Amino acid sequence: MPPHRFRTHLTVAAVAATTGLLLAPTPGDAHQSPRAGSEVVRLNHIQAVGTHNSYHRELTDEEKAVQQRTDRNWWNLAYSHASIPDQLTEQAVRSIELDLFPDPEGGLYPQPLVRTEAGLGPIEDPAMRRPGTKVLHWADHDYGTSCATLVTCLRQVRDFSEANPGHVPIVVMLEFKRTDPAKEALGGPKSPPWNEANLDAVDAEIRSVFGEDDMITPDDVRLPGRTLEESVLSGGWPTLRQARGTVLFLMDNNRGPARDNYLRGRPSLEGRVLFTNSNPGQPDAAYVQRNDPTGSHENEIRALVRAGYLVRTRADVPFSEARSGDTSRLEAALASGAQIISTDFPAVGLAARHGSDYVARVPGGTPARCDPVNAPRSCDSEHLDRLPTRPR
Repeated sequence: MPPHRFRTHLTVAAVAATTGLLLAPTPGDAHQSPRAGSEVVRLNHIQAVGTHNSYHRELTDEEKAVQQRTDRNWWNLAYSHASIPDQLTEQAVRSIELDLFPDPEGGLYPQPLVRTEAGLGPIEDPAMRRPGTKVLHWADHDYGTSCATLVTCLRQVRDFSEANPGHVPIVVMLEFKRTDPAKEALGGPKSPPWNEANLDAVDAEIRSVFGEDDMITPDDVRLPGRTLEESVLSGGWPTLRQARGTVLFLMDNNRGPARDNYLRGRPSLEGRVLFTNSNPGQPDAAYVQRNDPTGSHENEIRALVRAGYLVRTRADVPFSEARSGDTSRLEAALASGAQIISTDFPAVGLAARHGSDYVARVPGGTPARCDPVNAPRSCDSEHLDRLPTRPR
């Protein structure tokens, strides 16, 4: 078996961290030094735009009528995304977000209450009846999805990655959800808990699609004898050369049973696939969320990025920017240096139904750019994501 692509990085980084020596670059990183703060371009030196609820599709007119009658915030559901392959290829998206519901036995979610109230039969997709984690927004009320299972969604990412191995790391954000108690009381299904067994199943499903060399996991980043946080703060993220063509998984939840059980007995995420949403000072803190980049939050995000954390923020919220066309929040998000900027409007025309031409994209027309806060001088946005240039 060939050596893992990150093992050399870990060895070099560990020696540098413990000895303070500036070691010679490896042939794969010519002209780049492995020392933190040097000219090497690392994973956390890249900024890209991703989509919020990337799988989401609106329902039929009959079901929308039910939503409007039963949900005063029904307007919040009025958006649809292109398929994940089209987002990656045509919209230059480099981060996607999926909402997960456990379904270990299969067949738990094929008859949403909204369909029943609209006089429609069960969902026809046979995948909904098979065991496996499902991808939905609101199981009984807003279930429209372009890929019904986690494995299906991830295979689409894998196929893009295999066809385009020069891409910057693709971030897959996962939110662990449960069914709505109010809908359960009306006869809807009750989702199983996110216990360790169901969380282990998610890790196993991810590993069934991606091999160890295709992912960046906490084990790839953590230095010997260090916590995960200590490792990233001492420059432990892989270089871009090592990380290009890979996928990185993040947990959206910042509290609750899913996060607690995922960390149980693994304070630095030993053996896990996902990086958890954490806070500075915690052993697992490699990735943090600061969804509001405006005002004083912009400087807070800048400080986190400079320290070495990965940060996710949001360029827009439904549907303020889409209605007004105001780009001030987007501009703050970009200037903050947050590496992952989430939007519902990654392409021209998506906001038109709301009355504006608002769009959230990386400046310069590239899928990713050198982070404005912490990227080294040697970083060149034109050479980060090695895919054919597409019209923007």
